Amino acid sequence: MSRLLDALFTTERMCRIFSDAQAIQRMLDFEAALARAEARVGIIPAGAAEPIAACCRASELDLDAIARAAAAAGNLAIPLVKELTAAVARRDGDAARFVHWGATSQDAIDTGLVLQMRDALDVIESDYARLSTILDELALRECETLLAGRTWLQQALPIPFGVKVAGWLSAVERDRERIARAREHAIALQFGGAVGTLASLRDEGMQVAAALAENLELPLPDIPWHTQRDRLAEVAGALGIAVGTLGKIARDVSLLMQTEIGEAFEPSAPGRGGSSTMPHKRNPVSAASVLATAARVPGLVATMLSAMVQEHERGLGGWHAEWETLPEIFRLAHGALSQVMQVVSALELDRDRMRANLDITRGLLAAEGIALALGETLGKQQAHRIVEDASREAVRSRRPLREVLAARAEVRDRLGESELDRLFDPRNAMGASQQWIHRVREARSR
Repeated sequence: MSRLLDALFTTERMCRIFSDAQAIQRMLDFEAALARAEARVGIIPAGAAEPIAACCRASELDLDAIARAAAAAGNLAIPLVKELTAAVARRDGDAARFVHWGATSQDAIDTGLVLQMRDALDVIESDYARLSTILDELALRECETLLAGRTWLQQALPIPFGVKVAGWLSAVERDRERIARAREHAIALQFGGAVGTLASLRDEGMQVAAALAENLELPLPDIPWHTQRDRLAEVAGALGIAVGTLGKIARDVSLLMQTEIGEAFEPSAPGRGGSSTMPHKRNPVSAASVLATAARVPGLVATMLSAMVQEHERGLGGWHAEWETLPEIFRLAHGALSQVMQVVSALELDRDRMRANLDITRGLLAAEGIALALGETLGKQQAHRIVEDASREAVRSRRPLREVLAARAEVRDRLGESELDRLFDPRNAMGASQQWIHRVREARSR
């Protein structure tokens, strides 16, 4: 990602987790934990572990040299192990012989990535919990605030703003569940040696694996997963779906911000959402960022899915395709999440404009309710035809629908003044909205 655009599309916290230095450090954490596990089991001398672990600090290695060498080596682990071995040798020549003992490059790279993902998912899950709370409170607060519900971008029926928010909240809760399930599968040790059998550790392979998993506080999987990439693809997919939900929220907010609608707005601040030439503009800048991310992430997820098809016991190209792709998904997903949290936590609502917009069709939004009321005596089809004809006349003559209907005997004889008043009251269209909001909030609290 461009450092110039990081603040627009990601967060400093996620950039730190997936920084070059942290990628190397997490691989070194694997190497330190491996040395200690092998010393505990007796695979390497007891005195070798601490000199190795003491050198497992990214700040003491030449990251630029590792990066240059990776181009010829084919991965970062090979030059990293060479640099680490040289550093250990300067401290303890005997201990240097046991660096990376019995492991393969992919063990270090994949487990390092898993440790980064664990850090990243801690942040993402915490922030999703905050977003859920913000939406829950907003849905409750605006449970009776009416605005036009829109289908095909046209006004349809009045709805409470709270039910729109509850829809966002329900999707966010499902995203949280998907991310938690993906985490359960993906956060697991990768340790199998050259071809997944740990043959170099002879009969002690499983003991070392168990000790290594314990040292890193990672679950020990039932088998190494060098070329079974469903774990990482599941995380990518869960984040991709979550970004889609965030994009939906951003799309709604941006549409509500349109000048002709003007019902909800991103929070305002000096220098936020302005134009380089038009002083009056208030642009949905956070929505733009989230929508850009929602356009980019599906392609990255597709890359992760394509990379699942790997060869035998070590992938050629597919594995490599993951290295920049998955961190990019994390960076973008957290950036979008942070933008949406910022918007909904201080969303500005123009309730007067919402109410005024309900009236711009001169009562057409009551058409469905009137057709249903007439249908009780006239039948559905005839009632629908009458209200449809009246609606067209109201539009053509620019008269209120109530006035047009009241002039028709077949309506006047069946619906009195008080009933028409009730049917044209937007609150009559609330339906099951309150129950839906309650159900979503109740499900969240379980």
